[in-house]
Amino acid sequence: MTDCILHALQFDGQGTGLAIDHKDIQQALDAEAVSWVHLDANIPGCRDWLLENLKLPDELIIDALLADETRPRILSYDEGLMVILRGVNLNDNAHPEDMVSVRLWIYGSNIISVRLRRLKAVIDIRERLESGRGPKNTGDFLTTLITRLFERMEPVLRSLDDQLDTLEEQVMENPDAEDRQAITTLRKQAIVFKRYIAPQRDVIASLRNAEISWLDAAHKRKLMESLDRVTRYIEDLDATRERGQIIKDELGNALSDRMNRNLYMLSVIAAIFLPLGFLTGLLGINVGGIPGSDVADAFLIFCAILTVVVVGQVYLFKRLKWF
Repeated sequence: MTDCILHALQFDGQGTGLAIDHKDIQQALDAEAVSWVHLDANIPGCRDWLLENLKLPDELIIDALLADETRPRILSYDEGLMVILRGVNLNDNAHPEDMVSVRLWIYGSNIISVRLRRLKAVIDIRERLESGRGPKNTGDFLTTLITRLFERMEPVLRSLDDQLDTLEEQVMENPDAEDRQAITTLRKQAIVFKRYIAPQRDVIASLRNAEISWLDAAHKRKLMESLDRVTRYIEDLDATRERGQIIKDELGNALSDRMNRNLYMLSVIAAIFLPLGFLTGLLGINVGGIPGSDVADAFLIFCAILTVVVVGQVYLFKRLKWF
């Protein structure tokens, strides 16, 4: 049953996490020191371990912690708090917008976290605890996790904006129909990011206003910073979607202008050759009385006449401002 435990650490209050032997986890959870147990929901026995070791007010909490799909949200039970957050997917061969969830049940001095996929923000906290630079208490853990989640998001969202800048420049300089797919992909990524990031703003706002003893004024100031950051992310994603649509419209207009210009040139060429075709067709009929049939220089004279006709047409078209 303990196979689902990825790691178990007990905080010493100075920023270091001490490893807990699996057989001593229940004793650590009953102690006053902060204990963090991280579980993998993909491994059989995770539900049984939660039922056996946690004193939960409602089994619905376990269902939420182990659900296959869930959106960011917060649910409080007295001093207990269930928090579900998402971070960008930075795993190998993964799409960042396929955001990874971390599910938390925090009560008293105990922190239970559950994952379905690896999340680097969680790994960051574990590494900090191992090096003595980690959170010192429950409030520190939660605010640090939220901060790391958003810090990991920033380079990805900045890259999204940079790609859009590159596409915008490309559309302005050399529009190509293939750019449509790239623009659509970026807008889709922005939509998916916002779908999961926007609810986290509500989660953080609720945390900031929550009356929970282990969230002090310093923690709430950090939550306010995270709230400002996630609000900026959401505004940037909205701007990315709008810019993407504008660039797509510009691309459509540029391609339409190019097509109209090409059709216009073809029409001008057709207009120039129309009288030439008429004259050559007229003189090419096999009947008697064709002028110049007995004159040795008739072909050269006819070519000169055609040249004069073309020059006259070009002059007329320019006077009419057709091109």
